Amino acid sequence: MTITVTKVGGRNELREFCELPLRLHPRDRYVPTLEPQIRTWYRERTVELHVARDAAGTPVGRICLHRYPAFDNRIGRRAQLFGLTEFADPQDVGEDVAKELFELTERAGAGTDVAFGPVSLLPNQSGGVITSGFGDRGFIDSAWNPAYYPAAYEQHGFTRRFGADTWVCENLDGPAAVDPGHAFLFDDSRIAGEGLRIHHGSRRKLAEQLPLLRGMLNASFAQLGYYTEISAAELAAQTDGLAHLLDEQLLLYLTAEGEPVAFVLAVPDISEFVMAARGRMGLPRQLRLLATRGRYRSEAVLIIKGTVPGHQGKGYLTLLARELHRNLRSGGYRTLRSTFVEHGNAASAAQYRRVGGRPLHGYTFYERAMR
Repeated sequence: MTITVTKVGGRNELREFCELPLRLHPRDRYVPTLEPQIRTWYRERTVELHVARDAAGTPVGRICLHRYPAFDNRIGRRAQLFGLTEFADPQDVGEDVAKELFELTERAGAGTDVAFGPVSLLPNQSGGVITSGFGDRGFIDSAWNPAYYPAAYEQHGFTRRFGADTWVCENLDGPAAVDPGHAFLFDDSRIAGEGLRIHHGSRRKLAEQLPLLRGMLNASFAQLGYYTEISAAELAAQTDGLAHLLDEQLLLYLTAEGEPVAFVLAVPDISEFVMAARGRMGLPRQLRLLATRGRYRSEAVLIIKGTVPGHQGKGYLTLLARELHRNLRSGGYRTLRSTFVEHGNAASAAQYRRVGGRPLHGYTFYERAMR
């Protein structure tokens, strides 16, 4: 058998690209990237999409390739980025599909310093490879892959970067649930003394709140090695449709004397809807989701949280965590999952442990020096 990799050049190939992981992965664990998003990237030529086929012409792998100068500036090296990377188990197809995809990445990245990924389109957006917890389903804004993926990357010279874990907090509303007031201790006398005020998200005013949130997001994450500053246009694209699904009690931000200092965003977990739709979230399914969104109020995903420099270490995220978990309980949520937390971020992980949380998936990105 021989593997050939070709660039997507038409509707049929684009359909094959989108459908490949639906054949490779279990329906009850893999959460596909939304097909409309992939089609937008393809239409706008944001990325190059490639499909790997076996000798019979059957798709057995895929990858997207792109460059991002702001990420180069962030890490101080020229990076060939890759993402949406899926490949069949060599034991099933008798060929090393991953090898062909990675060699394509190296050819495309001639003149760069490293290949880095998988990212879609940046580490602070989505991507990554899980390294443990393969029996637990994925969720929105996170990754799921079979157990042979990490070995494939490492066999071909990739090393792990930004090791992390995703987290899950279960039974938030059960009789043994930890009281948020006990888990997240904060001296309430400070609220008046420091001019603190907790604000909630608003579906109606979300467009007005996004610039404020973007400022805190960029400031609080600037110290992280993988984070690339997000523009207003990028944030608007990432949050397109959020207002329709937003639970206003799960978007919180804190001001001190009127100055924004900390924030947390969790959203209802619509992963099972996306899995059932196989990622094909066209307008009819979007409308169906909106009509049935009340069904998705038992599980949530914490997307992001942070405190701006100069206000870190004051317990402000502890205050917001207390409010968030009170709102989760009063809203009937039983489970909270979190996107990846780097191993060095002990304070963030501690917030999950306080309510009985545990690591869910080991998580990493991969990097390989160009030859």
